[in-house]
Amino acid sequence: MSELSDKVRKQFKEADDERDALMTTPEDVERWDNIVYGKLDRKAQVLDVYRPRQAEDEDLPVIISVHGGGWVYGDKERYQYYCMSLAQRGFAVVNFTYRLAPEYKFPAPLEDLNLVCKWVMKRAGRYHFDTERIFAVGDSAGANILGLYAGICTNPDYAKEYDFQIPEGFALTAVGLNCGAYTIDKNDPTQAMTLELMKDFLPEQGTEEELKKLNVLNWITDVYPPVFCMTAVNDFLKPQALALVEKLTENQVPFVYRVFGDKVNQLGHVFHCDIKTVDAAQCNDAECDFFREFCF
Repeated sequence: MSELSDKVRKQFKEADDERDALMTTPEDVERWDNIVYGKLDRKAQVLDVYRPRQAEDEDLPVIISVHGGGWVYGDKERYQYYCMSLAQRGFAVVNFTYRLAPEYKFPAPLEDLNLVCKWVMKRAGRYHFDTERIFAVGDSAGANILGLYAGICTNPDYAKEYDFQIPEGFALTAVGLNCGAYTIDKNDPTQAMTLELMKDFLPEQGTEEELKKLNVLNWITDVYPPVFCMTAVNDFLKPQALALVEKLTENQVPFVYRVFGDKVNQLGHVFHCDIKTVDAAQCNDAECDFFREFCF
């Protein structure tokens, strides 16, 4: 593991520990924990399911959450409170851990997301998932992973680049791409840290061909799912959101673009995960409202 990846894991963990201190499971959420969805790593390939208690046996629209963490950090525990807050808004939420770099290389997270989607389709009856209304959210590196997977689902040329097959009958109704990394450019001096992480994440440490494959914008077509694209005034990845919006516009993909914060309220990267704040509530309400537009 590189020094940078080790540093990311330590610093991100400290910040997440502080953010989630004293948080507990809400009484109005029912949860099923530590369900194994893969066979390659039974510690990493696990998921939780959260549902609002009042829904009982009602089939609910599903949100699959793809956590962030620079491709080298994170797990479902770090996203449990955020995901349960989404469940409180009327969704069945699948919160999963995926295999991280440097222990596992690209495309391990995409393979794991595909396994989770298969699991959702297979276990729909057990957990009362409405498989006609499947949404997904991802932030930072998770938005990159989800953005690529949406491309695999809708772009046959890109899908040929991978060994796995999208589950039969599976389709993303819409996606939320939050504070995401959509392009990785060797010529961009502001991406030095990301390029360093690529040395741990990519099998060949970041060749032009690998970076092309990792560029979400390359694979967007006019059948890409509708997108809620979110960033913040002080998000270091804000320029990437603008590039994504330009590509969605070019391909006439339905989208909503929101920038949260202002001169006084300098919101930063992935602020929406700190669910104790009013800003996170407003953002997550807006994203879920966007999803509800596709539920009827």
